[in-house]
Amino acid sequence: MNKRKTSLPSPAPGSTALVTGASSGIGVEIARSLARRGHAITLVARRKERLERLASDLRAQHGVRVDVIAADIADPSARERLLTELDELGLTVEILVNNAGYGTGGRFVKLPLDKEIGMVRINSEAVVALCGAFVPDMVARGRGAVLNVASTIGFQPLLNEATYCATKAFSLTFTEALHGELKGTGVTVTALCPGPVNTEFMDDPGVQEGASMLPKPMWVDASVVAEKGVRGLERRRRVVVPGVLNRIGTWLGRHTNRRLLLATHRALSPV
Repeated sequence: MNKRKTSLPSPAPGSTALVTGASSGIGVEIARSLARRGHAITLVARRKERLERLASDLRAQHGVRVDVIAADIADPSARERLLTELDELGLTVEILVNNAGYGTGGRFVKLPLDKEIGMVRINSEAVVALCGAFVPDMVARGRGAVLNVASTIGFQPLLNEATYCATKAFSLTFTEALHGELKGTGVTVTALCPGPVNTEFMDDPGVQEGASMLPKPMWVDASVVAEKGVRGLERRRRVVVPGVLNRIGTWLGRHTNRRLLLATHRALSPV
């Protein structure tokens, strides 16, 4: 277990770190990073078989309690069942990781509307719902930590990823505001904003097309992203952007004139 000073609640019987989207990619690595620190983990995603495999691995490697709850957190009724299952297991969520989400690529007018709306539900609505479910109790206890996984894309509008940009901008600004609101309560909130990461997230053809244009130095391994996110949470960071080029890119995205930025994107993006 990591002994250095940290803002994370100490592992305790009945406490857990709940990680959504824990069946692949960054979610898997965040679960590993927290388990290495001795925290019990509750893995949440739709694919139960993958969660069970990861749970067995974490128990064997780190000797921590790991629970599995299969749920589609975009569904409000599934979120209610999640809360019920946590109560039945006798678990108190002291660390919340909102990692579940997906992206699409392509012109908004050509993309399936149901998929775009579903993205808003899981990338934005679920983040607010789960923070609303757990953060008030964290504040009442005087301890807790929340890591919301946003994206470097949340710092700027990008053509062919309109809805995804909007959901990650929402996650970023929501987290920053919550970070400010909770200062002094004992609860810390951090936005993790990865750039391109080689995970299943890239399986969408439109996302692949856009990502293929990005220079290799911008790509950061999922395990590195996860560890930097957890370390940022330990240090009460408001925002964590892994990778030097990604940090430069977010600064440019936030400060470049929007007309110039969009014109540049139009010149570079496929029709």
